[in-house]
Amino acid sequence: MRRRPSFEGLDTLVAERGRVLLATAVLLAGSRTAGEDLLQAALERVMRSWGRVQGDVEGYLRRTLYHLAIDSWRRRRRRPEVFAEVEPPGQPDGADVLALRHALIQALAQLQPRQRAVLVLRYWEQLSDAEAAATLGCSVGTVKSSASRGMARLRELTAAWDVEDSRAWNGAKS
Repeated sequence: MRRRPSFEGLDTLVAERGRVLLATAVLLAGSRTAGEDLLQAALERVMRSWGRVQGDVEGYLRRTLYHLAIDSWRRRRRRPEVFAEVEPPGQPDGADVLALRHALIQALAQLQPRQRAVLVLRYWEQLSDAEAAATLGCSVGTVKSSASRGMARLRELTAAWDVEDSRAWNGAKS
């Protein structure tokens, strides 16, 4: 009779760090449902290779998450996904933070896959250049240049927001 594997510690990890892992997956995937699917796929892959997982289970899960995200970006390059256009809110209200977050996710979706992964690792996960390089399996220089180019592209994508926001504010005051 075949013995069932014991996934000791995985349930605790998901219970304690699940929200953070899901937030990272959402940023990488571009939407909540795609992020949930990405995290589930990463958990499935970790469970299939549970016998090889040693030491830092969360680190192994995160690497799997990033690698699956990069794989999906490569597939999408052949069949591009259409993201909805998001306009910054015209009238300041309680939903400003939500609208800004959604707009930033849309801007991240327009970046190249490696740039998006590096920005999420560096600024959302707050990993060092060396930790991000180890997670992605590339050099520290690649992380630095991808972060620099990614931030420059984000600035280009969001530059129009300041102009539109000032028009909305001026229109609201008149």
